[in-house]
Amino acid sequence: MIDTPVFSTGAAAAPHRLASEAGRAVLAEGGNAIEAMVAMAATIAVVYPHMNAIGGDGFWLVHEPGGKVHAIEACGPAGAQATIERYREKGHDSIPSRGPDAAVTVAGAVGGWQAALELAKVLGGKMPLRDLLADAISHCDTGYPVSDSELRTWPQEAEATRLAPGFSSFFWPGGERPATGARRKPEELGGTFKQLADAGLDDFYRGDIGREIGADLDVIGAPVTRADLAGFRARAVQPLSLKLPGLTVHNFPPPTQGLASLLILGIFEKLGVTRAEGFDHHHGLVEATKRAFAMRDRLITDPAHMKADPASFLSEAVLAGEAAAIDRKRAANWPFAPREGDTVWMGAIDGNGLAVSYIQSIYWEYGSGCVLPKTGIHWQNRGVSFSLDKTALNPLAPGRKPFHTLNPPLARFDDGRVVSYGAMGGDGQPQFQAQILTRYRFGQNPATAVDAPRWLFGKTWGAGSLSLKLESRFDPMLLARLTAAGHPVEEYSEAYADSFGHAGMLVKHQKGHVEATHDPRSDGDARGV
Repeated sequence: MIDTPVFSTGAAAAPHRLASEAGRAVLAEGGNAIEAMVAMAATIAVVYPHMNAIGGDGFWLVHEPGGKVHAIEACGPAGAQATIERYREKGHDSIPSRGPDAAVTVAGAVGGWQAALELAKVLGGKMPLRDLLADAISHCDTGYPVSDSELRTWPQEAEATRLAPGFSSFFWPGGERPATGARRKPEELGGTFKQLADAGLDDFYRGDIGREIGADLDVIGAPVTRADLAGFRARAVQPLSLKLPGLTVHNFPPPTQGLASLLILGIFEKLGVTRAEGFDHHHGLVEATKRAFAMRDRLITDPAHMKADPASFLSEAVLAGEAAAIDRKRAANWPFAPREGDTVWMGAIDGNGLAVSYIQSIYWEYGSGCVLPKTGIHWQNRGVSFSLDKTALNPLAPGRKPFHTLNPPLARFDDGRVVSYGAMGGDGQPQFQAQILTRYRFGQNPATAVDAPRWLFGKTWGAGSLSLKLESRFDPMLLARLTAAGHPVEEYSEAYADSFGHAGMLVKHQKGHVEATHDPRSDGDARGV
């Protein structure tokens, strides 16, 4: 097994080392895990802009010492001008993926930070906002090296991305992609962070920053208005929970696919698999994924429009029925429409046992591609998950929340261990979560579980066949058995590929120490105190 870093009291893990360092520094100064996560979220919004931004959304799970789990929903609704009629009149059959018409929804991430810090204060947090934003401001002022991950990233619909307002001047100055060793100094974004540090996070929605955002969105022709920003607030919701032998797993309710993540684990549990890495393990998870995604795609929408309680689908009867429908030796046929997304997952746990699982995203890489000139904020394209068909499960309408691939998991073991874990990767998120958690439950340590080769069922970004894609490090005998069972196996040449997500895991033990790791596929690590 690979050795997992172990820290005496607390740790932070992120897909960029500057973000994990920001979290470590807050923990070292006596800040709690929520405060550390805000510092990480701000920093990574600067240094990993192809994956996330303050123009995107976020979801929080926070585990208090003693067991209470809080969920903060920070996803923005469609703007007042985001109507089906508007898009039809412009000749669209679907919502464009790039450009102003892709900037459909309010950005909720900063509102989530605000709500999380209110909770942090209730739990004893005392760090000033300016201190939490200091690293993000510093990286804007002095510049930062463009990450290896961004250098590897070629955006889907590249020409439309390049033509989005502000994209080329910010991301590809002179029309050229950054080269190895390139640095970026986002001065306008730095000014935005300084204003937020002085005026407070509410300024993003109802102050000077909100006014500038609203004006910029109006100029480029996006359907989100100043009034939409002023009306947004993140909210506390009830997390979903699944009891498994020896632990309880928590995830986020609709409009996220957290239900699907829990369904995979619950269905797989009913198969009675007892060891990792064999055919039963991987075949069982793939087939559980198919069953879970089928339920997801017919159920999950804006919670205000849900026709059933999502928790009811985690009952023993439902899970047993879904497991019974799985052929233990053959792959089921599957019509599958992929949901894509680039995202960051991060975790933090402090010395008191307060644990955070957080996910922040702009959906596709670089989101809508639009960079607002006065604030330096680039805006998400989360609204492409809406349909222009009024009869669809997720039809576009002003004020409606889009379907979210984002879902942050947490687990509490009966012996007192608390596990913050997660992954980025659109439809891959529930699949990667299931792979690393089941490996950990089968006895692998966190570093080994996160490092181990992963698979992804479905299609990759924008193209490719419907197949079971695997990194190159799997046992050839396993691949042969999966192929013989009818899985359309496609082995990648890479041993570690971005397509298989950036994952992480932190484990707080009752004795106080924390094991923590982040993905070798990312630019990050785990750091602690």
